[in-house]
Amino acid sequence: MTQQSRVTWSLVFGLWLAAPVEAGSWPQFRGRNSSGRAESADRLPTQIGPDASVVWKTALPPGHSSPAIVGNRIYLSAVRDQRLVTIALDRSSGKPIWEAEAPYEKLEEIHRIGSYAQATPAADAERVVSFFGSSGLYCYDASGKLLWRLPMGPFNNDFGAASSPVIADDRVILCQDHDSESFLVAIDKRTGKTIWKTDRSEFPRNFCTPVIWDVAGKKQIVIAATLRVVGYDFETGKELWTVRGLSRTVCMTPVVADDGTLIAAGWSAGGDASDRIRLEPFDDVAAVQDKDKDGLLAEMELGEGAIKQRFSQVDRDNTGTITRAEYEYFRGLFDKGRNVVLAIRPGGRGDVTDSHVLWQHDRFVPFCASPLWYEGKVFTVKDGGIYTCLDAKTGKPYKQGRLDATGEYYSSPVAGDGKVYWLSEEGKLTVTRADETCEVLATANFGEDVYATPALVDGRIYLRTAGHLYCFGASSGE
Repeated sequence: MTQQSRVTWSLVFGLWLAAPVEAGSWPQFRGRNSSGRAESADRLPTQIGPDASVVWKTALPPGHSSPAIVGNRIYLSAVRDQRLVTIALDRSSGKPIWEAEAPYEKLEEIHRIGSYAQATPAADAERVVSFFGSSGLYCYDASGKLLWRLPMGPFNNDFGAASSPVIADDRVILCQDHDSESFLVAIDKRTGKTIWKTDRSEFPRNFCTPVIWDVAGKKQIVIAATLRVVGYDFETGKELWTVRGLSRTVCMTPVVADDGTLIAAGWSAGGDASDRIRLEPFDDVAAVQDKDKDGLLAEMELGEGAIKQRFSQVDRDNTGTITRAEYEYFRGLFDKGRNVVLAIRPGGRGDVTDSHVLWQHDRFVPFCASPLWYEGKVFTVKDGGIYTCLDAKTGKPYKQGRLDATGEYYSSPVAGDGKVYWLSEEGKLTVTRADETCEVLATANFGEDVYATPALVDGRIYLRTAGHLYCFGASSGE
C-alpha cells in the first residue's frame, strides 16, 4: 500500500478478468452527457425493490456518489472510516475488485445531510477520475493504479463540493463554484496537466455538473448557475453565450434533448413569483442591528431572517462579518433570482436571453433533482413528490400531480423502456409510464436514504442506497 493509492484485490480477481464486457455504459453522473436516459432499448424491470428482481446486492460504505459504469466495472466514491475512497466493483456480481484511497490534510465542511464523497466518478475504457473536495482529482487506470493526481480543496463552502467531473474527448472537465475563487477547468486526461482554466469568481456556490453541447459540429461546455446559464468554448474556455433569468443558486444539471434543445432549471428559496424574499437595504438594517457601529454585521447582531439563516453564504470572504458590498450583492440575488425551467435553442452568441429561449415554465420547479428529457417530454420532480410532465417543444404541461412518496428528492429521475424511475430521499421508489399519463406502475420502499441517481445499462438498474448497491434485472414474466 502506498500513500497515494491503496488497492485491495478481491478473491474474485480471476472471475472478473474472464467476465464478458457488456456493450452499454453509464460513464458519469446521470449517464452519457448527464442525459438520465438508458441508451439501449433493452427491457427494464418494473417491479423492483429490496426483494424484487434483485440480481445481486452489495454492502457499501457511506457516500452520495452515483454509480458510473464502463465495461465490466462499476465505479463509486465513498467514505470508509474517515478515508476517502474510490471503489471498483465487478458489474456481473457486485464483488469488489479494488479500492483506492485519496489522502487529505483536512476534511471539508459539508451540509448536515451531505457527504465527503458527493461527486460521481467519470470513466472511459482506460481510466476513472474521482473528485473529492477535501483532496482533489484522482485518475486511476482500470486496475486501480494511480495515473495522476491534481490537489484541490478544501473550498470556501460549508455545504461541501458536489459537482462531478466529466470526461470528454481527451479532457476532464470540472466546474467548482464556491463562495470565492470559483472556476471551470479543462485537464488533459492522460497527464493531469491543466489545458485551460476559466475564472468564475462572479458565481457563488452552485452544484451543477457540466454538460457538453454539440452545436454545428463544435463542442460547448454548459453550466447553469447563479442568475444565468453560460456556454463556454470547449477548446479555449472562453464564454460564448449566456441566458439570464435563473435562480440565485442552482443545484441541477441541464440536459440536452435529441433535437439539440438545451433544458436547464434552477430553484432556490425566495425565487417563486408567489413567494419572493425581499431584503431591506444594508443601511436600514445596519442602523438597527449594527450594535457596535463598526459598519459590519456580525452573526450575533442579526435577528432571525433570510440573512442570518444564510450567514456563511453572504459572508463570501469568510471573515465572520458581512460588509455592505456582500450584503447588497446577496440582496441583489434575491431581487433578480427566478425559479424556472428553460428551453434554449442552440446557435447563439452573446446575451441570447431574448432571442434563444424557446419557453419557460415557473411552476413546481425542482430543487436538486435534475430535469429529464425523454421521447419529447420533460419530467421534473419537486420536493414533496410534486411531479410535472411538460411538452418539450412548447413547455405546456401535460400532467402535474403528487407521488405517494412525498419527501424530498435529491436523486434525479431516469428513464428507459418507456418508464420513469423516481426515488425520494427516504428511499421510496415510484415507477411511472414515461408518457402524458404518468401512470404509476409500481412502488417500493428500500428502507434506507437515497441520494444517488440510478444507472440504467443493458436492461439492468444499478441503484445505490445509503448502505448498499443493488442490481436489478427483468424477470422472464415482465
